[in-house]
Amino acid sequence: MRSRASESLIVLPLLPIFLVGLPPMLLLSFLGFAGLVILGVLLICVGLSGGLDANNAFNEEVIVHGYARRSERAVQASNLHSAIRFGTAMTATGAGLMAAGLVGFFCFG
Repeated sequence: MRSRASESLIVLPLLPIFLVGLPPMLLLSFLGFAGLVILGVLLICVGLSGGLDANNAFNEEVIVHGYARRSERAVQASNLHSAIRFGTAMTATGAGLMAAGLVGFFCFG
């Protein structure tokens, strides 16, 4: 007879995959395709908010502290660019989820 040890060892590496995939499955099963649209709208709001906060922090730093050394300006600009990149990625992800939700709603709903 086969032992159960080999099957139980594979559960631990597969657990993160299950935990990452669980929320989208629950969202789709409980809310349907409209849930994907709602999640897409929320992600777009997060992306836009992050970009606006980064611009606000950059402008506040420039206005309040005035002229800064070149290295400080480079750090501030780098922080601004990374925040805007993250916001753009979140906005694109939200738009993709909205598109998937709308396609699913109109084609399969």
